[in-house]
Amino acid sequence: MKRILVFIIMLNGLVAGAQPKRSPSERESKVHFVIKNFGINTGGHLKGVKGDIVFDKDNIAASYMDVQVDVRSIDTDNKRRDAHLVSDEYFDAGKYPYIHIAGKPVAGQVANEYILKAKLTIKNITRQVDIPFMVTQDATGFLFTSVFEINRRDYNVGGNSAVLSDNVKVSLKIFAR
Repeated sequence: MKRILVFIIMLNGLVAGAQPKRSPSERESKVHFVIKNFGINTGGHLKGVKGDIVFDKDNIAASYMDVQVDVRSIDTDNKRRDAHLVSDEYFDAGKYPYIHIAGKPVAGQVANEYILKAKLTIKNITRQVDIPFMVTQDATGFLFTSVFEINRRDYNVGGNSAVLSDNVKVSLKIFAR
């Protein structure tokens, strides 16, 4: 009986010390992108960020992020362009409705700075990417911010174009509560 009691106390200590699984706040989280079209920066954003985030700066090895964003939520302030981007020529949202990011963070060189060793999946094509991010914590959760670039053609988003850049700048702002 004593052993069982000691085991239960130890188990409670482990669970109490573990960081809780958090979810992105869909209302506050956003993925923003910018791409050059005819040499002019054109951008938009996606909403509907969902998933699970466990983050413990004191135990990075136990931390992970597994989130997705709804491609159908794309908003470029131009409904015709939005419809074109969700078509099969670009994101093919009918077949591939989500962009998925999953990975484990590693500590960076500066406090509150990390790198997410992630797998980014767009249109069922998965590539390994290193996503730098910063973390700010308050009483209600974490704010994760990041800026990184990807090549849209690595994911078969759009074809060869003389007017549309291949490189896309992505900015993440994810509140995990």
